[in-house]
Amino acid sequence: MTYQVHGVSASGNCYKVRLVLEQLGLPYVWHEVDMMNGATRTDAFKKLNPNGKVPVLVIDDDTTLAESGAILAYLADGSPLLPADRLERAQMLQWMFFEQYSHEPFVAVARFILQFLKQPDDARLPDRIAGSYRALDVMERHLATRAFFVGERYTIADIALYAYTHVADQANVDLSRYPAIRAWLDRVRSQPRHVEMPGVAE
Repeated sequence: MTYQVHGVSASGNCYKVRLVLEQLGLPYVWHEVDMMNGATRTDAFKKLNPNGKVPVLVIDDDTTLAESGAILAYLADGSPLLPADRLERAQMLQWMFFEQYSHEPFVAVARFILQFLKQPDDARLPDRIAGSYRALDVMERHLATRAFFVGERYTIADIALYAYTHVADQANVDLSRYPAIRAWLDRVRSQPRHVEMPGVAE
């Protein structure tokens, strides 16, 4: 099976999907979506995802899957990236929900305002940056005593949190105060078949 992925290369949510596909060696074709010019709002795209957002994974002619966390869980099922233990699976989901509720809405939105909209004076930025630091504080405390987020091994929870954390500088967020996070970023980068987000220097 060759998956079809509709996404934006510079989007962290889409990069998560690319990274798990690469690390699991799964065949896929990437379809770049011109989000900034309305491509996600077309009728054709909304047949893939009625919510009009990327990423979208096309599994077969009749089946698509949206939401990056759901796609990661689907692709990683049966692999070491998804824990078999019941509690560890729940802990993995806990961190993935944290990423989508307490991390991504701040780091990713600040990055979007600065890198995509090019609006450094946007009134939303101070709140988004402050929220980014709150999320990173939580991550730093957790990583101070462990190598990865769940079960002392690399899982899709790490992929989910890595995507926007490793480009936090593009959101005017300073990682220099977070030694445990920086060490974890290096561990994630050292995983087999790791690829960086397109346009981001390794």
